[in-house]
Amino acid sequence: MGLPRRAGDAAELRKTLKPLLEKRRRARINESLSQLKGLILPLLGRENSRFSKLEKADILEMTVRFLQELPASPYPPEVPPPRDSYLEGYSACVARLTSVLPACRVLEPAVSLRLLEHLRRRASCVSPDSLRAGDSGGPTSPATPPEPAPMPSPPAPPSGPGLWRPW
Repeated sequence: MGLPRRAGDAAELRKTLKPLLEKRRRARINESLSQLKGLILPLLGRENSRFSKLEKADILEMTVRFLQELPASPYPPEVPPPRDSYLEGYSACVARLTSVLPACRVLEPAVSLRLLEHLRRRASCVSPDSLRAGDSGGPTSPATPPEPAPMPSPPAPPSGPGLWRPW
């Protein structure tokens, strides 16, 4: 007998909660519309007191019309175009590598120096026009591949009876 009673209790609970949930949902919608009205009327240059009893559909239509009339700009005025930020990022990366690469001694000093010189040359060749055209700056020749950098030798494994192995 306990099973049907529980199912009935759940259905009864849903019946009592549904109007409360709907009331909260409508209150949230009305509050958001009220805030939207408070934001959109000053932007349109209209007085709040004169438009105190706008219908919900009117508020939404005014907002849509306002947003459609905004100038279509992919970037806000204070954000630089991507090519400027690319050049700034590239330069910052080269500057960081200039200080980190020799200190970490991952590459031989001669290789490290060649790499940094190459990156500096590429930075001076990159222009906004070459970025727009998809060119990475500077001539490239498919017939002569770049000379591979020598791989650093791996560190010698420690030897001795106390060597821990994960397998």
